[in-house]
Amino acid sequence: MGLYRIRLSTGASLHAGSKNQVQLWLVGQHGEAALGKRLWPARGKETEVKVEVPEYLGPLLFVKLRKRHLLQDDAWFCNWISVQGPGDGDEVRFPCYRWVEGDGVLSLPEGTGRTVGEDPQGLFQKHREEELEERRKLYRWGNWKDGLILNVAGTKLSDLPVDERFLEDKRVDFEASLAKGLADLAIKDSLNVLTRWKDLDDFKRIFWCGQSKLAERVRDSWKEDALFGYQFLNGANPMVLRRSAHLPARLVFPPGMEELQAQLEKELEGGTLFEADFSLLDGIKANVILCSQQYLAAPLVMLKLQPDGKLLPMVIQLQLPSAGSPPPPLFLPTDPPMVWLLAKCWVRSSDFQLHELQSHLLRGHLMAEVIAVATMRCLPSIHPIFKLIIPHLRYTLEINVRARTGLVSDMGIFDQVVSTGGGGHVELLKRAGGFLTYSSFCPPDDLADRGLLGVKSSFYAQDALRLWEIIFRYVEGIVSLHYQTDVAVKDDPELQTWCREITEIGLQGGQDRGFPVSLQSRDQVCRFVTMCIFTCTGQHSSVHLGQLDWYAWVPNAPCTMRLPPPTTKDATLETVMATLPNFHQASLQMSMTWQLGRRQPIMVAVGQHEEEYFSGPEPKAVLKKFREELAALDKEIENRNAKLDMPYEYLRPSLVENSVAI
Repeated sequence: MGLYRIRLSTGASLHAGSKNQVQLWLVGQHGEAALGKRLWPARGKETEVKVEVPEYLGPLLFVKLRKRHLLQDDAWFCNWISVQGPGDGDEVRFPCYRWVEGDGVLSLPEGTGRTVGEDPQGLFQKHREEELEERRKLYRWGNWKDGLILNVAGTKLSDLPVDERFLEDKRVDFEASLAKGLADLAIKDSLNVLTRWKDLDDFKRIFWCGQSKLAERVRDSWKEDALFGYQFLNGANPMVLRRSAHLPARLVFPPGMEELQAQLEKELEGGTLFEADFSLLDGIKANVILCSQQYLAAPLVMLKLQPDGKLLPMVIQLQLPSAGSPPPPLFLPTDPPMVWLLAKCWVRSSDFQLHELQSHLLRGHLMAEVIAVATMRCLPSIHPIFKLIIPHLRYTLEINVRARTGLVSDMGIFDQVVSTGGGGHVELLKRAGGFLTYSSFCPPDDLADRGLLGVKSSFYAQDALRLWEIIFRYVEGIVSLHYQTDVAVKDDPELQTWCREITEIGLQGGQDRGFPVSLQSRDQVCRFVTMCIFTCTGQHSSVHLGQLDWYAWVPNAPCTMRLPPPTTKDATLETVMATLPNFHQASLQMSMTWQLGRRQPIMVAVGQHEEEYFSGPEPKAVLKKFREELAALDKEIENRNAKLDMPYEYLRPSLVENSVAI
């Protein structure tokens, strides 16, 4: 009993406010009170009211709210509701961060994270069960293509739960940038439709202003072997390179190549031989674009790491050997310049395919979607792991639906201009699914397995490891607040169901690839949750942010190839130009690269989310320390980059997005 001070916070995005009235109830451990006053929530504002409550409520457990309307249901985006009890009582926060629609009653639990074991009286048990029952109806598993990991059910944006949709500012920016990209494409097409491209410099006609400094550097230096090798370490796709344990069996040396074999074996013995193998592309059916056959290769590149940290190519093999056929040619830096350049273009085109489909779409977007759907189906909003991970799932479902309906759909961008389009991209995704191992999503294991730990010129490896460690300590801090023993982990049914849902259902038998089906200790929880958050933040950013830098200059990463891979060493400039994308394909690649790779104005950096899902000083202190460590790493990377000829920024915390949102 006494005077209660209630505050409602409304989101700041367009249409977040509501013209409908909001009615509130306070639910305490010993009673419930309806508040007589009704409130009108205003966009970007806090609405405050003071109410005298005659009943004794005890410690507050829930705030219940109902939005009433007469003629029109006007949705309201509620950030949170806070309540301060009589006298100098503490203010209690009830997080919401969702749309309130219709006129049903919504219950918001107090913001302290609680596992089932931390609710011995079962005060929140009914709420947990009802919330998950409703969520499982909203978030259903779907299967975009047979043989792939699962996705959220629904084929269009309107099929998504409203809370998974872009807020208005994000939607307007995304669609405006798409319109600009299409307008640029139309202009470039009209300017070049009657022009025949004869020289590599002709690609500059579509390389307009607005490109990054690194993209301009790539344009000017893309033919250099040092830049070619650098991309495997720190480019858009740092996931292919590994240190060689032996010479690959596919590398067949024809007569006269004994010296090359000896050089490779020498580098192998010294631990300085690396390889990038694109065998996953072997046998993938290439696209047919406007009745014109496109082509794919499955290259192997052997590279040597020099004492100065440069990674230089030693030999390129474009196709795997086949029985009954002569061994495929080995292309060397000593070959005629156009021959060697064409071989490197084939490697870069193959890297484009694996990067966009395996490293980016599958391992970034689709993996994050599995985590998101399983989280919404299995963890109630009161669960501490839900509160920990939910900021890193923002916008993921909508951006993925947009990808499935625009980029990789029938007659989408891949079908129009990419050599793996027309069905090959789906087959490649299926093949790549077999390589979705648990260890490959954990940088300490992945980098060790690929032999990149200790490679001083691999800034990706250094920064990925540092960011992983910082996220791990953040997760460890929250986990230690709620699980005092390993037994508490084993006895948490919601946590175990969540883990099993990700592995067995979402990943379609991920236990066969090392993913856990249960979590038996606090350390296992920390590793698994860190994997989830790192995948949605650092790992995605490391393969997303480089697109604009490395793919804007089309010859450096051709989206398609119009002639077959060479089997002889007689390539000319005319051969190279006839093989690379035509002006329309190149223009569309540049437009989409700008659309998806540009720095996002509506962006939340990792750890900087405004939403406060946790109540209490302890989790806030853990988050504060997390942000301090991120800021320190950001400064270290800034200082290091100031000394580098080519700064590496794709894992710089201030540029890493907090979720897979683009």
